[in-house]
Amino acid sequence: MRYFLLDKPYGVLSQFTREVPTHRTLSDVYDFPPHVYPVGRLDRDSEGLLLLTDDTRLNHRLLQPAHGHRRTYHVQVEGAVGEETTAALAAGVTIRLTGREHRSRPVVVERIAPAYPPRVPPVRERKYIPDTWLALTLTEGKNRQVRRMCAAVGHPVLRLVRYAIGEVTLADLEGQHVREVGVNWLSQRLGLLK
Repeated sequence: MRYFLLDKPYGVLSQFTREVPTHRTLSDVYDFPPHVYPVGRLDRDSEGLLLLTDDTRLNHRLLQPAHGHRRTYHVQVEGAVGEETTAALAAGVTIRLTGREHRSRPVVVERIAPAYPPRVPPVRERKYIPDTWLALTLTEGKNRQVRRMCAAVGHPVLRLVRYAIGEVTLADLEGQHVREVGVNWLSQRLGLLK
């Protein structure tokens, strides 16, 4: 079995099939071996840590909601975020998913000041509206959940970077864009070893 960590760039689909000719896919980023697929997804307009493998058992285990694996996102949002807003996010907010209301599970929220290089294309800036960086750690992964949660509390997302899955972080790429890792290392970092 093969296991890869990828720092997915902005504007790249988390798949190998092009939906339209101008879309960039994972095959444009790296020459992954056959039968290696992403575990979960990151939207085209999101960046950050993505796991890819041909290990279908690991894929199933990480995507099962019952296992509730932690995922941490660094999120740049519009506006100054106060204590009331962070408390609301931490408690879980109601979002709309496929026409129905969903109450998100509680999340861990903290203000951060990450040092990411500027995004290409750059994030829009408004002269008189500040922005805030937050770290949100979730144990569920609904479609565009982080964006929906931040919008629900009045702070639209400007930039979203998945920083961690379990104890695996972007720092584990060790300055590389793609890094292949071993099953024991990955299982230990994901808390899958018995």
